[in-house]
Amino acid sequence: MSETTGSPRKINSFDLANIAVFAALTSVLALAPAIPVGALGVPLTLQTLAVFLTGMILGGWRAFLAIALYVVVGLLGVPIFAGFVGGPGVLAGPSVGYLLSFPFAAALVGFLAHRSVREERVRRRSGSTSATPDKRRGLGIKLFLAGVAGLILSHVLGVIGMILVGGLSLNAAVIADLAFIPGDLIKAAAAALIAVAVHRAFPRMAGAVL
Repeated sequence: MSETTGSPRKINSFDLANIAVFAALTSVLALAPAIPVGALGVPLTLQTLAVFLTGMILGGWRAFLAIALYVVVGLLGVPIFAGFVGGPGVLAGPSVGYLLSFPFAAALVGFLAHRSVREERVRRRSGSTSATPDKRRGLGIKLFLAGVAGLILSHVLGVIGMILVGGLSLNAAVIADLAFIPGDLIKAAAAALIAVAVHRAFPRMAGAVL
């Protein structure tokens, strides 16, 4: 059965292993030294890199489960969030909007990314796409744009969190959020480059041969 039919399939051990691995990877990247940004000190971390990368490699539903697992474990008290913190107390922090957005952002990135990966598979099998360097860069651009879509979702929810929990005005929250955008764009680009290499080396990740 074709991967492009959209037919549902059951979760298997391969899926479970990848969900656990990427949840752990997110934990590791989140524990890299954080840089407080803005009046509320919202930390600039590598969490978003993990979110983008998880989505691009695992696809929508597996990425959602991986990042949701990371968030749930942290909320249960394991100190795997930025700054070596954990527990439900983080829900009262100014970065709560970003944190809660991560599973949904990963799912959005994954849905868009894997659709592009599978379209690439169809084109290559039909012979309509040559293996020129320019054509190969096309997939990376599409994955980057998928990352930008997730970035927008995460930042919108992050701004809402700073307004509701941090007590900032809309203008102040947007200005505080702008400081994160350049870094997140770089992370989305880096994730796209890594994801293209992973999909070509391990096509089973998305059922695609690139």
